Amino acid sequence: MAIRYPNGKTYIHSDKSLPKKQLNNQLTSFSKRGMSLEDDLNASNQYYLAKGAAVIHKKPTPVQIVKVDYPKRSAAVIKEAYFRHASTTDYNGVYQGYYLDFEAKETKNKLSFPLKNFHEHQIIHMQQCIKQQAICFVIMRFSASERLFLLEAKHLLEYWNKQQLDGRKSIPLKELEKNGYEMYYELSPRIPYLRVVDFLIAKEKDKST
Repeated sequence: MAIRYPNGKTYIHSDKSLPKKQLNNQLTSFSKRGMSLEDDLNASNQYYLAKGAAVIHKKPTPVQIVKVDYPKRSAAVIKEAYFRHASTTDYNGVYQGYYLDFEAKETKNKLSFPLKNFHEHQIIHMQQCIKQQAICFVIMRFSASERLFLLEAKHLLEYWNKQQLDGRKSIPLKELEKNGYEMYYELSPRIPYLRVVDFLIAKEKDKST
């Protein structure tokens, strides 16, 4: 499998433990199991945590419970609840001394990613993270084609700002192919997004030297 970078170079990942044909067949069947992007990322983060590679978790959504029924002594059913306040991004954590903060979104669209999937408070949060030199990005999935992209938050902010000035209301797939990092499903982890993060870290180090 490979990760395609915007500069045209390709990161090749080899696995000598399985014949190539068998590996490709397993990867193809794995990506068709109907898992949501959140499920795949949660499984990937569990893998990274178990391997001691990174500590990254999904942020809990703050909810205020208003009404609870107890049909049985051993069971409780929440009948009414509401969000305390707007959440920020989906995931955050630490990797090799760097703070990571990112959002995960899916779309059924085939040729573009709607910006309406993002909310203003999330955009503001990303801006704040970037100012603190965090590694901030979005993982996007086109569910129809099972294509995955990692897009740096700085590029998302550019598209968002253009939208505010009567620009496009979506990010064309061709633009993601140009400015994003395409990723492919694997067995472990399911989504190897830290490989792209490695590239982003190396790029930042090059700027400082």
